[in-house]
Amino acid sequence: MEPAPAKGSLRVVVVHGGAGFHPRPRSSENVTKRALRFACAQALSTAESSGFGTALQGAVEAITVLEDEGSLNAGYGSNLTMNGGVECDASIMDGRSSDFGAIGATSSLKNPIQVALSVLQYSRTPDPLGRIPPLLLVSSGAEDFARTRGMVCPPEDMVSPRALSEWKKWKDALANAQQASPAGTTAETSAPLARRPPQVDGLHDRQDTVGAIVLDAEGNLAAGVSSGGLLLKLPGRVGEAAVHGAGCWATYNTACSVSGAGEYITRMSLARAICETVEAAGDGEDTHDILQRILGQQFHKLCLERGETSPQAGVILLVKEYDDGGEPRPRLWCAFTTESMAIGYASSSSKPTVRPHLDPCQKQGLAGSSDRCGH
Repeated sequence: MEPAPAKGSLRVVVVHGGAGFHPRPRSSENVTKRALRFACAQALSTAESSGFGTALQGAVEAITVLEDEGSLNAGYGSNLTMNGGVECDASIMDGRSSDFGAIGATSSLKNPIQVALSVLQYSRTPDPLGRIPPLLLVSSGAEDFARTRGMVCPPEDMVSPRALSEWKKWKDALANAQQASPAGTTAETSAPLARRPPQVDGLHDRQDTVGAIVLDAEGNLAAGVSSGGLLLKLPGRVGEAAVHGAGCWATYNTACSVSGAGEYITRMSLARAICETVEAAGDGEDTHDILQRILGQQFHKLCLERGETSPQAGVILLVKEYDDGGEPRPRLWCAFTTESMAIGYASSSSKPTVRPHLDPCQKQGLAGSSDRCGH
């Protein structure tokens, strides 16, 4: 395998369409493939046409493409709440500066990731009174912030036909399940297992999230994530895609974007935990073993303790490894506990590669793979 180009020439884009369930019919698969491939190509094209492009800009560019694709659970294709509306979460992190911006529970932002970027950029502006800038803006506050920047749309424009059809199906299923439940089953209890409601087959398959990681020509990393959240979630719920350390994380040497069951991911600060563990280990532990331990053991244990018997999480992770000459050699890792995870990646020295239906191996319910970028 040829060595990766030296720092200053290689750009890498990695995207995911979520961990969960991805329809197998060829028409659906092709839609997913096109979206992932276009997201990679668009991010690289923007950087190359301008002669430069930061990792931050590239990650936002890639996620914007995925938010515009109605078959994915982000932006226009977002799952609907109990009330039948869209409420999006998104965040972005700059590995060079550790700057972070996020929005949550928004209903009228066509591209939530772009507003998350605006929150990040706003935090870089010194305040005349020394007020601490926000990491996260939610609901009407986030929408007021976006409105001053011309970044809002009518809430009804965010509802896709696919999302509306699935909402009607599962709203009816919920009504039927509630009618069939004995009286008093919704009473609160201190036992996690008793608190866990019966699962309805297929409902939790629609909880995927989109995200991206970008390495720019200067060697900087950025990571982002965007999600419509849980199908039939309570209005006002904010998931891992908006939480610092949960949905995405980036440093100078590692970047991670996460998808899956938001409440459990948030409890672990999963993206941050993975990046910090990989960096702390250095060459002392293989990254595959770290992912196996965190996802296949620690995350699995946390979910079981909360009564969740089918842990759902997936990550893409980009790590800058270094050769004997000190030159960076980016390496991509993907791991997930779900039925499938859709990913795509490309570099300035290779065409976009798309793997929309990676299938997990059976070892502790965790699939893992890696690839050198730029070969």
